[in-house]
Amino acid sequence: MKNWWTSTVATLEMIKWEHSIFALPFALTGAVLAAGGWPRWSVLGWIVVCMVSARSAAMAFNRLVDAKLDAANPRTALRALPAGQLQSGFVGGFVVVMAAVFLAAAGMLNQLTLELAPVALVVVLAYSYMKRLTRWSHVVLGLALGIAPAAAWIAVRGSLDARIVVLTAAVLLWVGGFDVLYACQDFEHDRKVGLNSVPQAFGVEGAFWIARGMHMGMLLLLVWLIVLFGLGKLASVGVVVVAGLLLYEHLIVSPQDMRRMNAAFFTLNGIISVLFFCFVAADVLWRH
Repeated sequence: MKNWWTSTVATLEMIKWEHSIFALPFALTGAVLAAGGWPRWSVLGWIVVCMVSARSAAMAFNRLVDAKLDAANPRTALRALPAGQLQSGFVGGFVVVMAAVFLAAAGMLNQLTLELAPVALVVVLAYSYMKRLTRWSHVVLGLALGIAPAAAWIAVRGSLDARIVVLTAAVLLWVGGFDVLYACQDFEHDRKVGLNSVPQAFGVEGAFWIARGMHMGMLLLLVWLIVLFGLGKLASVGVVVVAGLLLYEHLIVSPQDMRRMNAAFFTLNGIISVLFFCFVAADVLWRH
């Protein structure tokens, strides 16, 4: 029992489960927009279970698939699997359990959510192989998180509205952009071992410009989202706040200085997602 508990804690630390906060607020934004207010607590609860379990399965699967690659990279060699702190069998079992929890939680929402859950699971797991196939793996990661608001809409409504796909596209560009920046840390290693990434293909300077372009695209899509849903001043302020935080994110890292990359990647992006949700939710609840 002690070894099981120790391995579980090590797995949760390895996948940084607390970083579920990245996509969860955007899922909740989709739920609030779908309900035109605050959805039923039971629906919100199952959405949270779906989000956390799907991300946990995807991250553990990624660490499992990339264990040999991580061992060869000085930046990631001390992760739990390559360092021998966890056994691959345990992590594989964890993936299966989290995937089962996700499917069960999806089944508690509605029929369409259950039918589409396996598709969502394929998307979030497939990312782990993309860096072997394409330089645009960052976009696939963006899609894996970007489907969250659309999935939450389906969870609330039992159907899909094309307007919420705009938020999916915005999250795709947001995640893709900061993942491009994060991958710049492995530029030399990726070129040496032949792994695909935007920095590996276009160089660090080019990657920074691509990330900036993706984040500009995200902001334009958020403005479009406000127009489509007829949101008001509070949501508009939320977009301005997101723009300011993204600007700060791009100011504290550069091709010449990536020492603050973790702060930009983890802290700021978590704040961005939470604040955007708060402003949009406040706007919707105030108007209804």
